[in-house]
Amino acid sequence: MKKNNINQKRRDFLKNTSLGVASASLSSGMVGAVLSKSAVAAEPELKTVVTAAHWGPIGVVVQDGKAVKSGAAIEPAVPNELQTVVADQLYSETRVKYPMVRKGYLENPGNSDTTMRGRDEWVRVSWEQALDLVHNQLHKVRQQHGSSAIYAGSYGWFSSGALHASRTLLQRYMNITGGFVGYKGDYSTGAAQVIMPHVLGTIEVYEQQTSWEVLLESSDIIVLWGANPLTTLRIAWMSSDQKGIEYFKKFQATGKRIICIDPIKSETCQMLGAEWVPVNTATDVPLMLGIAHTLVSENKHDKAFLKKYTTGYSKFEDYLLGKTDGQPKTAEWASKICGVPVEIIKQLANDFITKRTMLMGGWGIQRQRHGEQSHWMLVTLASMLGQIGLPGGGFGFSYHYANGGVPTATGGTIGSISATPSVGTGEKTWLDDAAKFSFPVARIADALLNPGKTIDYNGTKITYPEIKVVYWAGGNPFTQHQNTNLLVKAFQKPETFIVNEVNWTPTARMADIVLPATTSYERNDLTMGGDYSMFSIYPMKQVVAPQFEAKNDFNIFAELAKRAGKEEEFTEGKTEMEWLEDFYKTAFTAARNNRVAMPRFERFWEENKPLMFEANEAAKKWVRYAEFREDPLLNPLGTPSGKIEIYSDVVAKMNYDDCKGHPSWMEPEEFAGNSTEEYPLALVTPHAYYRLHSQLAHTSLRQKYAVNDREPVLIHPEDAKPRGIVDGDIVRIHNIRGQVLAGAVVTEGIIKGTLGLHEGAWYDPLDLGESEKPLCKNGSPNVLTRDEGTSKLAQGNSPNTCIVQVEKYTGVVPEVTVFKQPKYSV
Repeated sequence: MKKNNINQKRRDFLKNTSLGVASASLSSGMVGAVLSKSAVAAEPELKTVVTAAHWGPIGVVVQDGKAVKSGAAIEPAVPNELQTVVADQLYSETRVKYPMVRKGYLENPGNSDTTMRGRDEWVRVSWEQALDLVHNQLHKVRQQHGSSAIYAGSYGWFSSGALHASRTLLQRYMNITGGFVGYKGDYSTGAAQVIMPHVLGTIEVYEQQTSWEVLLESSDIIVLWGANPLTTLRIAWMSSDQKGIEYFKKFQATGKRIICIDPIKSETCQMLGAEWVPVNTATDVPLMLGIAHTLVSENKHDKAFLKKYTTGYSKFEDYLLGKTDGQPKTAEWASKICGVPVEIIKQLANDFITKRTMLMGGWGIQRQRHGEQSHWMLVTLASMLGQIGLPGGGFGFSYHYANGGVPTATGGTIGSISATPSVGTGEKTWLDDAAKFSFPVARIADALLNPGKTIDYNGTKITYPEIKVVYWAGGNPFTQHQNTNLLVKAFQKPETFIVNEVNWTPTARMADIVLPATTSYERNDLTMGGDYSMFSIYPMKQVVAPQFEAKNDFNIFAELAKRAGKEEEFTEGKTEMEWLEDFYKTAFTAARNNRVAMPRFERFWEENKPLMFEANEAAKKWVRYAEFREDPLLNPLGTPSGKIEIYSDVVAKMNYDDCKGHPSWMEPEEFAGNSTEEYPLALVTPHAYYRLHSQLAHTSLRQKYAVNDREPVLIHPEDAKPRGIVDGDIVRIHNIRGQVLAGAVVTEGIIKGTLGLHEGAWYDPLDLGESEKPLCKNGSPNVLTRDEGTSKLAQGNSPNTCIVQVEKYTGVVPEVTVFKQPKYSV
C-alpha cells in the first residue's frame, strides 16, 4: 500500500466517523473517532474514546468519567446492536464488585461442603486476603498432589486483546508456577477439527477461504448448510472486520441463488431472501448421501476429479450404493430421515452439478453424535461435484465465522502475550495449550466425576487425572457445557473452584472464590480487525477507570505470581503500555517488510482510530486448493496419500465402532427419527442474534428478544396447537436430564417436530440442591442437552442430539433472578 493511500484512508475515516461536536447523535450507529481541539475546549468533560471488542471497533462517548453512549466506529453493512451496550456492561447490576468468598469455604478452605456451591452466602474480603487464599490453596495442592491436580483449561470467549487475554494469562501464570492440566479442542468445532486433518491434512475450520471477490464473479449458487452468518459474522475471535455480511449482500444483489439448509429459517435466510430447505436437525449426513446417490445413479458425479484428487472413493461408493450394508442411500431413503422431499433432494443434486456451487458448511452440523461425519461427508460431496480448487466452487467452513473469505490485507500483524514466558532471545513460544497434560474440553464433567478413567481419543488413550482445584478465567461453562445438572455434580468434586469474573454469571455463582475482573473498557489493549482479513489494527483504549474494586487479569496474575516469587518472569518487567508497544512493533516490522507504511506507536495511539490496510490483487483473486488442483504432485495435501481421503486408512485402523474409515450415517441416540411418545420433539440450539454465547445476556439487548422475561423458544404451529400453546405463553421444556421455562414463539420458520432454543442463556435454577432436576427459570438449553462425546475419534460436544417434550406452564411463574446480585455479607 502506498503512503498516500494510507493517508487518504485516514482522512476518509475521520470524515466518516468524526463526532464533530459534543452533542452529536449516535442514532446512526456512527461514533466520532476524534474530537477537534475546539470541541474539546468547549466541552472539556465530554470525549469520545475508540476501543474494540469481539463485535468490532467501537466509539464510546464519555462524560465526566462515565460512559454514556456507544456505537460503531466504522459503519457496518448491517447495524450491530452489540456495539451499543458498553454502558450496560460497565454499570450492570450483575457486576462482581469486590473479592468474594463463599461463606462455607472461607470457614474451612479446601475442606468445605462443596454441595453448597451455588446456594451458599458470599462474604466480601480484601484483595490481600483473597489473593493469599488463592495462592495458599494452589501451593498446598501442588505440594501434595502435583500440577496434575490443577485444571486451568479455562475455555471461553471473554475478551479480544493481545495482552489482556484471560485464558492465556492464567496459563502463563500456571506455567511459571509449576504447571497445570489443560484441554484439547474447543466447543465450536470439536469434531471437525479432529477429522479434517485426516481428510484434508489441515484443520480447515479456522483457515482462510476462497476470496469473496472470486465468489461474486464466479459462483452461481451459495449453499449455507447449517450456517447463519448474519448472526455469527457480527463477532470474531479477535474483532470483527464487519465485511462478511457486506459481501453476502453484494452477492444477493447479483440475483444469484442462495440456499439455506437448516431446521430454522434463520435471520440470514430472511435478510437475503434465500431459498429455505428445512431439514430435521442432526440429519444432514442422510441428506448429503441422498444427493450423492442421485449423482451416481444418474451418472453425473465427476469421476475424473475423484480419480485424480481423492483416494478411497470406491469403498465409499460401495457403501453409498448399499453393497456393504444392503441399504442404498437413495433420495427416497434420505427423505424419510431428513424430512426433505425426494424431488428437492434430486433437484439439489442436479443444480449443484450443473452450476458453480460453493458449499458453505456451518459448525452446528458437527455438534452432534457422530458429528465427524457431517464435515467429512460434505467434503466428499464437494469432491463428487468436482469443483474443489475452481474459482467459486468447492466448500468452505469459515465463511460464517470471523468473516472468512474477506481478502487478506497486506500489512502487519500485532504480537501477543503467550502462555509461556520469553526465553533466551525474548521470542515467544506460541502454544494454544501450554499444559503438559490435557484432555478434550467437552469431557470436563466426565473427567471431574471419573478420575482415573481412560478414554479413546484420535487413536490414543487418555487417562483423567484427579483434579483438586479448578481455576477459570474468561469463560462460563455453566452456560456453555452440556447437561448442566450433571456439571453441577461434577463441580462438587474439586476441593477449590476459583473464578476471575466481571459479572455474577452462573459459573461465578458456583465458585468458592470470585475475583472481580475488569471489562475490556477499563484497560488498554490492541487487537486485529478480521481474523482472516487482518484488515486493521484496532486500539482498545481504556474508556473509564476500573469500576468498584475490579482489577485486570494481568495485574491479578502478576500479584499471584509475586506471591510465588515469579513476578518478574510473569511480567518480564514491562508495564501494560510497554507490552502494547512491543506488540505493535511486531506489526510495524512486518509492514515495513511488506513495504506498507505505518505510524510509530506513539502517533498511532494518540490518533485514537483504527489503522487500516488494503488487500492486493493476488489476495482478492485467491482460490483455496487452486494449487493442489493445478498439480497435486507438486502441491500435495498433508494427508498420508497427499490427496483428499474419502477413505482414511488411519481412521479405519483405529477400529472405532462410532467412526468408520469413510463418512457414513450412524443413527444418533436422540433425534427426530427416534423420538419417543414421552419426548417427541427434537431440540436444536442455534446462536442468538443479540449476544455472543452468554456475553451480553445481562444487557438491555435482552429486552429485544425475551418473551415474558424468558428465553424465546421457536415452535411450529402444528406442534403448538395440540398442546394449547400460543404466542407469548410461558412453557416448560423437559426431558430425562432437566427442565426449563421459556417463552413461546409460534412460527412456521422452524421445521415441524423441532424446538429451537438459543444457546448462551444464563442458567438460573429455582431449587438447586433440592431437586434432581432443578427448574431453570431462564431457559438455558444445556440443562436439556446430552454430555456425550461425538465419537471416540474427537470426543467433541454433541448438544444437537437431543429430544424433549414441551407443555404450557400452569404453575406460579418464578422470577428470573440470575441477573441480580447474590446474597453477601461484609
